[in-house]
Amino acid sequence: MKRALLCGVTYRDKTYSLKGTVNDVKRMKVLLMQRFGYRRDCIRILTETGSESDFSPTKKNIQESLKWLVEGSESGDSLVFYFSGHGLRQPDFNDDEKDGFDETICPVDFMQEGMILDNEINSTIVRPLKKGITLHAIVDACHSGTVLDLEYVYDLPKDIWIDNKPPSKADKSTSGGLAICLSACGDDEMASDTSAFTGKDMTGAMTFILIHVVENVPEITYGSLLDQMHEVIEQVNYKRCLTVPCLRILLGHRKIENPMLSSSQEFPVYSKKFLL
Repeated sequence: MKRALLCGVTYRDKTYSLKGTVNDVKRMKVLLMQRFGYRRDCIRILTETGSESDFSPTKKNIQESLKWLVEGSESGDSLVFYFSGHGLRQPDFNDDEKDGFDETICPVDFMQEGMILDNEINSTIVRPLKKGITLHAIVDACHSGTVLDLEYVYDLPKDIWIDNKPPSKADKSTSGGLAICLSACGDDEMASDTSAFTGKDMTGAMTFILIHVVENVPEITYGSLLDQMHEVIEQVNYKRCLTVPCLRILLGHRKIENPMLSSSQEFPVYSKKFLL
């Protein structure tokens, strides 16, 4: 079985609204169906464009859909959680975070109902994963580096996995399955919503680059995917530095950050194929 949950939060009519999240979800749906063979009826989409309230990305709907994603999954199943929207962080009071902050995702009603913390995401979709089940999370949001609280973070320049287990010794592992997360940026960094790649439509920078690379390189490994994404980002940032005054970049045109890879297990990134 292949099952996916795609969330794109626009925060319509708010001062903090985003313009590219629905485009991101549409692109991700096409990738899953055309490249990886996901069936339309096995993909649940939460955006603000639907007419039925059940498909709005509210806190309740996201929480229930996260449970739906892993419910009844068995060995051999592949699951995908995709989120495009705002991410924030808040002080950690459980000694679960090395940097002292919990990472969060923001539902459309987060100002009223609150954010969804990394602890909850971990307990809902990481801890239940049984042996033989693979979960991929792709999170295009600010402060998303360790938003699944996975136990290992990959350091690309050093080509090593770094231990990310909580100081409290809390168990953040799976129940034998594999969880892998690709995040738009580090826990202390900001993601970009941009039209730099399309010239018109807004899109999450990480989402657009990820899909572009995967669509154009057959049987790519995780290491090569990261390398090529970083190369594209470096070229775009360099080009923008040449064409846009630095003050504007600092104030209103953020540079695109490099994506991060984290996992519940260490694995050889340059030999393991990227398969959703």
